[in-house]
Order: sequence, then structure tokens, then C-alpha cells
Amino acid sequence: MIPRYARPEMTQIWEPATKFRIWYEIEAHACDAMADLGVIPRENAEAVWTAKDVEFDVARIDEIEAVTKHDVIAFLTHLAEHVGADEARFVHQGMTSSDVLDTCLNVQLVRAADILIADLEALLAALKKRAMEHKMTVRVGRSHGIHAEPTTMGLTFARFYAEMDRNLARMKQARDEVSTGAISGAVGTFANIDPRVEEHVCEKLGLRPEPISTQVIPRDRHAMFFATLGVIASSIENIATEVRHMQRTEVLEGAEFFSMGQKGSSAMPHKKNPVLTENLTGLARLVRMTVIPAMENVTLWHERDISHSSVERGIGPDATVTLDFALNRLTGVIDKMLIFPDNMLDNMNKFPGLVMSQRVLLALTQAGVSREDAYAMVQRNALKVWEERTDFQQELLNDAEVVAALGEDAIREKFDLGYHTKHVDTIFARVFGAAD
Repeated sequence: MIPRYARPEMTQIWEPATKFRIWYEIEAHACDAMADLGVIPRENAEAVWTAKDVEFDVARIDEIEAVTKHDVIAFLTHLAEHVGADEARFVHQGMTSSDVLDTCLNVQLVRAADILIADLEALLAALKKRAMEHKMTVRVGRSHGIHAEPTTMGLTFARFYAEMDRNLARMKQARDEVSTGAISGAVGTFANIDPRVEEHVCEKLGLRPEPISTQVIPRDRHAMFFATLGVIASSIENIATEVRHMQRTEVLEGAEFFSMGQKGSSAMPHKKNPVLTENLTGLARLVRMTVIPAMENVTLWHERDISHSSVERGIGPDATVTLDFALNRLTGVIDKMLIFPDNMLDNMNKFPGLVMSQRVLLALTQAGVSREDAYAMVQRNALKVWEERTDFQQELLNDAEVVAALGEDAIREKFDLGYHTKHVDTIFARVFGAAD
């Protein structure tokens, strides 16, 4: 997590001051619940809340931790400095450090998920806008990087919309997956703390009680969360790669917006490089590299070890901050992206008519020609277009065998671009719903 690829709202979730504030709320709510149950005096619970407006001193907590070598104890010591040692003596009663650490982590992940969900919704709005704008803007589809058959720019945006819409559903599920808290004691048996304390704390923090915890919340939940972030990152790269290909000089069907004063190269003043989408490709790699460690964290010794702890201190902020930045950058790219319809038609016509080969093939088979013979008839004419840059329709019209099978008018009819866009409305209705 570095400032260059971070936005303040997401970064703030992972600040030490935010973490300590959440720890405080966990401890204070737990004291409230224990007071309600008659386990601790009400006045002690109320004393803890006197620190509700305190800005905890991160440097002081670090100073204490340098001696205690224990972060939660350092925080509790600092809290007692504010509310009084006697008043704070019931804080953390019956709890273990992971009750605080794990519940706090899940609060942070839920908050991060809320931002990522909003990011995805903004990206979906941008993709839908561009899809509608270029619904019938014809471009050539490519397979293996080679011209295939006509499609539309709107369909390109629509398929990315559908992919990100699936990611939105995944993100919501991942949020739900980590929306649990645990205040269950040293090995999760509630031996020294009433389960109702956990229920109260979770309710106050917008979580559900973890059905069964040990000393930790099960890490398969977190593995699923980070795996979802990895899938979203891959979808970002999928879109970014398409934009990068579109911006190639030889293609130039779309391009990133190039702002006034922007420079593409320190050596070559003519350059307009797809730097934003190249950056997104790199950021996607950073997010994905957090997935395997998160999955490896699922395996812990017995009721708990701390092999997962150092991992999560890194991947929690790194993955969410980076993905938040990447989603916002991609939204900006899509929103401002330049589209060049004339270049799309020029590219399609570099080998005139060649993209209609399948339609001619099917027409020949429907006219009674065997598929093998029909393929050979079409291919011999198509290869001339590849090698000599002639016109495919004209080659077919010059081929007596093809003309005998189809007739000249039928051959010409097979070169109507509208044939390939006749079901665009149907696809759009599937992706976006029926038009109003």
C-alpha cells in the first residue's frame, strides 16, 4: 500500500487510529453487556465510555508495546490511563486477544467491502452508458487476435458490464461471508464470558455472531473474501487488456483519454501510450498475489496459532486499497475513453468481405453442397484475399462453382452487415433488462 495507488477513504479504514477506535468500541460494548448481565458493576462499564471522545495516542501505545511485546495489552494499558486503573479493571474480562483482533478485522473488511461495492456500482454505470452509446457501432470481432466476424462496440462494453455485475454479486456475498464477530474466550467455549456478550457486541458493530469459533474466526471466510478480490482484479485486467489492444497504432479503435499537457514518452514526442490500463494490469497482479496467502491462512494449529496474523496485517490493507484505486481508475478510463468508429470499419475492410466467410459456407451447405466441398470452395477464395488483398465478394462472383450453387444475387446478399447485428437487442435485454 503506497500513496500513489491509494484513496483516502479506503486508507483511513486501515489507519492505526481507526483500528484502536474499533478495539475500544468492542471492549466498551462488551462491558455494557456484562453490566447488563450483572457480571460487572454498571459504574465500571460507564467509566469506560468516558473515553469515547478520546483520540488514542498511537505513539504512546507503540511505546507500551515496545515493553509488553503485546499489542492488545498495550492498548488496554493505554485505555486504563484514560479511564483509571480501578475503573478499567473489568475491561477485557473473560476475553482473549483474538476476540478483539478478529472482530476488528472483520469490521474493517466489511467497511472496505462497502466501498468496493460502491466502486463496482460506479463502474457498472460507466460501462452501461458506453454500451448504450455504441450499441450498434460495428467493429470486427477477433479470435486468436485474428479477424473473425462482425460484432459491435456496444456488445464489447455489455459483456464487460455482465462480468462486473457478477463481480458485484460476488462482492456482496464476500461481505456477508466476513460479517461475523467472536467474543468467545480463550478457545471459543465461552467458559469465562456469556454468549450474550458476543451477541450484544456483534449487534452494535453490525456483525453476526460466529456460529463456532476457536480462539479465532475460521479463516475460510477470509480466504473467500480475498479470492473474490482476486477475481475482480482479473476482470479489471480483462477490460484493461482489451483497451490496450484497441489503442495499438495498427488498430486504434479506442484509446484512453489524453489530457492537455500529458506526455507519452520522454524520448518520442508523438507517443500516446495506454499507461492507465497498463497500470491496471500491474495492480491486478498485486491484488491477486494476496489470494494464495489468504488461502494458506485457513490451516492453523489446533485452536489457533498466529501464522496468519502477519499475513493479514499486510494483505488486508494492500488488497482492498489497491483494488479500490484500480476500480476507480478503470471507471475513469471507461467514462472518458475515446472511440473511433471509422477506424473500426477501416480495420474490418483491410481484407474486404472476408469476415462473411461463414455465412457463405452455410449458404452453400443449405444449397445442397457437402460441408467439406463448401469449405474448400470458400477457403480457396478466402486465401486469395489473404494473400493478394482482393475483394472476397468479387472472388466469389468470379468463381463459377460458387455462382452455380448460389447465384450472383444470393452471393451479394451474404455481405449485409445488418445480418450480424440483428440480435443485439436480444442480447442487451438479457444483460440490462427489457427497455423501458
